[in-house]
Amino acid sequence: MAPADRTGGDETGTVDAGALGRRSFLRLTGAAGASLLFSAAAGAPSTQALTGVAGQASVARKRRAYVLVVDGARPDELGTALTPHLRALRDAGRNFPAARSLPVMETIPNHVMMMTGVRPDRSGVPANAVYDRSEQTIRDLDRPSDLRFPTVIERLNRKGFTTGTVLSKEYLFGIFGTRATYRWEPAPIVPVSGHAPDAFTMDAALSMVEELDPNLVFVNLGDCDRMGHSDLTGTTLQAARTAALVDVDTQVGRFVDMLKTSGRWRDSVVIVLADHSMDWSDPHQIISLQPALDADPMLAGNVVVAQNGGADLLSWTGPADRRAPALRRMRDIALATDGVLSVHEPAQLRLGDNAGDLVVYCRSGWRFSDPAPYSNPIPGNHGHPATQPIPFFVSGGHRLVRQGTSSAAARTVDVAPTVGTLFGLGDPRGGYDGTSRL
Repeated sequence: MAPADRTGGDETGTVDAGALGRRSFLRLTGAAGASLLFSAAAGAPSTQALTGVAGQASVARKRRAYVLVVDGARPDELGTALTPHLRALRDAGRNFPAARSLPVMETIPNHVMMMTGVRPDRSGVPANAVYDRSEQTIRDLDRPSDLRFPTVIERLNRKGFTTGTVLSKEYLFGIFGTRATYRWEPAPIVPVSGHAPDAFTMDAALSMVEELDPNLVFVNLGDCDRMGHSDLTGTTLQAARTAALVDVDTQVGRFVDMLKTSGRWRDSVVIVLADHSMDWSDPHQIISLQPALDADPMLAGNVVVAQNGGADLLSWTGPADRRAPALRRMRDIALATDGVLSVHEPAQLRLGDNAGDLVVYCRSGWRFSDPAPYSNPIPGNHGHPATQPIPFFVSGGHRLVRQGTSSAAARTVDVAPTVGTLFGLGDPRGGYDGTSRL
């Protein structure tokens, strides 16, 4: 095990609010001529300072890591004729076909696990949506202060490296805040979905690498997930999903081509993975627990359900002295409901206090819809065990990248220690919960 890094911060992940607020803005031109807005930490080198003599920045020898998240992809989708660029990238590196997302199998917690290397009971981020007891409301964990553990982004910055985030989803942009040296301000945002399309996201990633050249760039490509959620043919043709897969493969191909033509490939580690996969349900396979809980005399008005697609987080809000029998009753009602797979205490899943009192998973082919049966109309969902399998491979031209297939069960929490190995970072205080895959 690498020596502990005492500059990595403590378990609270306390950040200097003043430093976070000192930002400047850079406007770059994307491949299609569109204007791209980036924010930069105070004192960060500008594109002019980085470029110096024309062309030199593109071939400078330094360690580079790129984490490309194909949001919502299943492992069987990235090795077909539809995705030749992703398949070639996978075959040139080390593939982990047994890779898994971790509970709750949602976007925000698994992106946080990627960048912290620790489970939600240490980061404070167990799901997309939780019941916030202090505010007495259900909300997304999309605030920088929700993340309580130092990320590899901050730790690299402290060591003198530069970092960048290109995150297509508004709530990811929110929770990672201004931690990176450079961050893309995602645009245009698609109404309802809350994300920027992959073509615009990749334009931003290309511009960031070519003009600003951070050591680490963290990219989220959201189209596969967003198209999967809304694909009404999900249980059959998966027409919209397939179109998104073809496009994301094209975007990744653009990125790899840029690395190779610019001379960066030889110094690069490229990690490609998903945060979770996807499962589809028919309209009649819907579970709505809130009405059933409210119909019980013991529980009525004292249980709040935070719905996360394939998982419901139940919180008891009644008197503390009635909590134990109430939780038993909540468990019984959930397990007696068609489509429910299992019920867990958050500690069993290493989710921490923010996950409420009980976590309920649905079966494959089902989805939760709370607080009412019409609350979740989308056919594609995740969060439950059926959506744990993910693609995960490590490629690139760096000498540390190995080829072949590994039977190891890589997990999203392995990304931070893998990046740490490349840059010589020690473990954070308390160690990683993940394992380096270099």
